[in-house]
This record gives sequence, C-alpha cells and structure tokens, in this order.
Amino acid sequence: MVIVKNNWTSQIVLSEILSGIYKKHGIKSRFKKLPVDEQWGELSRGWSDVQVEVWEGTMADKFEKLTSEGKMLGAGTHDAKTREDWWYPLYVKELCPGLPDWKALKKCSSVFATSSSGGKGRYLGGPWEKPDKARVRALGLNFILERAKDSDGLWAALDKAFKKNKPILLFNWTPNWIEHKYKGEFVEFPEYDPKCETDPSWGVSKEWKYDCGNPKNGWLKKASSKRLKESFPCAHEILKRFNFKNEQIAKLAFEVDSNKKDVSKVAARWVKENKMIWENWIPSSCPAKGGKH
Repeated sequence: MVIVKNNWTSQIVLSEILSGIYKKHGIKSRFKKLPVDEQWGELSRGWSDVQVEVWEGTMADKFEKLTSEGKMLGAGTHDAKTREDWWYPLYVKELCPGLPDWKALKKCSSVFATSSSGGKGRYLGGPWEKPDKARVRALGLNFILERAKDSDGLWAALDKAFKKNKPILLFNWTPNWIEHKYKGEFVEFPEYDPKCETDPSWGVSKEWKYDCGNPKNGWLKKASSKRLKESFPCAHEILKRFNFKNEQIAKLAFEVDSNKKDVSKVAARWVKENKMIWENWIPSSCPAKGGKH
C-alpha cells in the first residue's frame, strides 16, 4: 500500500504520521514521492493509494473530476480550513489604518513601497500562478507585483521585515507554520464568487474580472485509490477518520521548517504522544493487529 508524498512540509509530516499509525496497527505502507500533477494518474490507476492533503484552492478540479468519474475515492475532510491570499503581519495595521479591509490599501499603498517599486506599493507573491495582476488592475490598487522564487523567499522577506518592524504584504496560506510563529491577518477583499473570474460586469469593477478575493474556508480533503478500499478496507476507514485542525498542522510544520527538526522524528513523536487521539480513528470493524486489513 503506497502513500503519496508531495513536496511541502505539512503534507509530508501528515503522511509520516498516517504511516506510523498504520504500523502500530500492523498495516504495512511505503512512500512514493510525486509532484501534484502526477499523483492523479497514480491514484486513479491504483499505483498509489493515499493522499492526505487535497487543497480546494489548487486541486479541486482534478479531485472532483476523478471522484465523480469513479476513478478515485474521496476519503473524508479535515477539520482544517484552507485559505490562500494576501497577508500582512499584525503590526502593519498601525501603519495602514482600516486593514484588513482592502479599501485601506488604496489610501496607504506608499507604506508598502520599496526602492524598486517606483513609489507604488509592493506585493510579494509566490512563484505560483495567481491572478494578482488582474486583481490589482480590477480593484484600482497602486501596487506592483514581485514574485519570490520559492516559499523560502517569502519567509526570508517576512522574517527580515518582522525583525525591523517594517511593513510587508505577501502571499500566505493556512494551514501553514507561519501562523504558528507570526501573528497576522489576510486582507479582506470582496467576497469570492465564481462569476468574479468569468463576468467583468459582476462585482466592484464592472469592467474587469478578478475584482474579488480568493475563496475563504476552503476544504482540505483526503483521497484514495479504489484499490485501497477493496484490498485494505481497514486502512481506508482509518484514512477517512484521520483528521487535523489548522493549528495542529501549523505546529507540526513549524517544528520541521522553523525548528529544523527531522520530519520523521516529529511524526513519530506525535504518534507516541497522541495515542488517545488516533486510537479513536481505528474503527471497531478493523481486525486486531496481525489480522487481515
């Protein structure tokens, strides 16, 4: 039975935790490192069996298509809620009154100016394709977009600004270890609606699309191959009950990314210290350790 490992910390540590729980119950598993775009074919063909973090914001289309076609199975939803959007450290509110309302950015864009932004505010985005330029245009924001090469670039810029108490506006998401280390807030743009991405006449702009924020309170689901349910029914039931909140995921990722602890050791420690939690994820229908799973 194969557990998919992606390339971000929370997904990796949750995968290790699930494997540790399986091991405690006598279920053998192994890992397979896969980029997100390759995992769907693996799961739908039964070459891999478990994905513990499916994000609504970036994976909903593939997930919903494959599950609706019966090629892959949904395996429950975490209590954690996802969000990806513009974010700032809490001390910035003093420098830009009116935040988190996005309209405040119209009045204090210069607060976020840098030596390379030509007097405009700077928004530091991640390397991922997001409609930030379209949003700036649609909402009439006096900002330029710069992109960090990777997530480490985002956090290095945040840490530098935080230490000097300087204003910064950057891409962030939850659950994420950053929320365990830094206090901050997302900018509250106009509420997301699918029409925001397709109908220029919808919303604030009346001329441009993307005059809204990203979806809030997105789901964080789990997925499995059909093979898992058929051949390893106990493992599938445990996966369905496997469940984490935002603060739990953020703390686990913080231990790895900020405290530089070994991911396998962080996972093993969680399994050891939280037996009362994960034992409730083992359904009574599962055979005793050593039985057929």
